[in-house]
Order: sequence, then C-alpha cells, then structure tokens
Amino acid sequence: LCPPGVLPLCCRVPAWDRAARPPPSSPQPPGLPLAPCRSFSNNKIQVELDESSGVAMMKFKSPPVNSLSLEFLTEFSISLEKLENNRACRGVIITSAVPKIFSSGLDITEMCGKSIEHYTEFWRAVQEMWLRLYGSNMVTVAAVNGSSPAGGCLMALSCDYRIMAENPKFSIGLNEAQLGIVAPFWFKDTFVNVVGHRVAERSLQLGSLHPAPEAHKLGIVDELVPEEKLMEKAAAVMAQWLALPDHARQLTKTMMRKAVLDRLVAHREEDIKNFISFVSKESIQKSLRMYMEMLKKRKS
Repeated sequence: LCPPGVLPLCCRVPAWDRAARPPPSSPQPPGLPLAPCRSFSNNKIQVELDESSGVAMMKFKSPPVNSLSLEFLTEFSISLEKLENNRACRGVIITSAVPKIFSSGLDITEMCGKSIEHYTEFWRAVQEMWLRLYGSNMVTVAAVNGSSPAGGCLMALSCDYRIMAENPKFSIGLNEAQLGIVAPFWFKDTFVNVVGHRVAERSLQLGSLHPAPEAHKLGIVDELVPEEKLMEKAAAVMAQWLALPDHARQLTKTMMRKAVLDRLVAHREEDIKNFISFVSKESIQKSLRMYMEMLKKRKS
C-alpha cells in the first residue's frame, strides 16, 4: 500500500495505543454547524477540519455507491491517520456525499478474477481500515445518510455512535451470507459487541438487511432522525461526547475494545490466508460473477 521507503500504516503505532491528546482551548458550542478551517481531499475521501471545535467532517465521494475499493480503503486509512496525528482534532463525523447511499460495502471487482497478490493487498487494506477506525482515539460518529450493507455497515458499527436518516427505504446490515460469503470473525465480533449475540447470529446467518426503523429497534443504529436534521444531530452528539475529558473517554474505549482489536492483530496473517483460500474457490468466484452480472442487468 505504501511507496518504497515509507513505513506501512500497519507497522505504525495504532491509534488505540497512543497517549491521550489534550482538548483545544475553544470548543465548538453544542449543536452549531461546523465551520471548516482546514480541508484536504483526494479521489475518494473529502475531509474538512474545524480546528476551533476539534471536529472533522469526513465524506465519502466515490460514486455511484461508495464501494470499498483498494484505492478507497487506502485513502480512508491515510485520511484517518492524518486526523489522528493532528492534535487539534478530537472527533470525526463520517458520512456520504453520494445521495441515498452511505457505502455499498466491499468492491466485488476487487475479489473476482484477480491474483493472489492482489487479494492479499486488498484484504490487508480492509483490515487496516477497521483497525484504525475501531481503535481510533477520536470520537467517531457515523451519520448514515443512505443504505449501508456489508462493509459499509461494518464501518458504521466501528464508530462510537450511529445516527441514521429516518427513511424506510434505507437499510443496513452485514448481508454477506446472501452472496455466499462468510463474514470474518472480526466483522462478527464488532456486530456482537453492538447488538448482542442472538441478534447478530440471526442477522448474520440470514444475511439480513434491516430497514432503518428495524435497525434502530435492534440497536444497530443508536438514533433515527429526519434526513434534513441528520448533520445537526451529529454535531450535537459530537459536542456531548467531547464535553468529557479526553483521557478518561479514550482509556475507557481502549479497555472496551482492545481485546477485539488484539485478536485480529494476533491472527492477521492467518485471516489473510483464510480470505485468499475462500475467495479463490471456483464456487465463490462463480457466485461473485453471477452477482456482478445481476448488478449489470439492474443498471441496464
């Protein structure tokens, strides 16, 4: 993922193992819209940081559906690392710049008809995205403004708080089973930690996509709000979380999440081998090709 001579993201000190950062001197008043002071953008991710409040807005901008390609995942991890390393940044609101979709999940084209080397690079990037987001020292709020299946759901589940637009046409869930794919153990662990074992077990086995009202009832998302109120609510929630001392919140988050993070770190190479072995099977490749053909027919 990195050019020669640059230390890979996976080899750097993870965000969840860094010292707590002090709060800025002039926090943003609760509920006020963000006034960006500094921004950086790449092909897939747009970030605006208001240094006075310590809050960043990260928007996915990879139409048509914000699929998690290798390029997207790499840019996401780099953008999150930049925010982690900026002492002025205490929290990030993650949302989509594409209407009606948060993220469609892993890019199927990255898993179909590629080389072993490509599968290795891609899956390592998926792992890196989760390790950085789930283990972030920052307050992370997902403003889910559209449907969010599979990997998109994982990104939302990895945040500290999830707010979803109150639209029954929007759905969210880990629906890998519908594609003949098994969600990895760390997807499962993240889901169980949010909704509990029974709800996660049933939803994973059925590959369920839950409409927004049902997702709220099951605890997949914490709140539903009208679409036009989503960002205002996200800013208010962020202000509430940032009112706490950073060090106490960060240490508590580490205490709650470290065992799950450490489990992937300890089995990272094994997890990559399992993914390659699974995705390389002809039956899985056939299933993925059929799914891609179905998507093409829908578009046409």
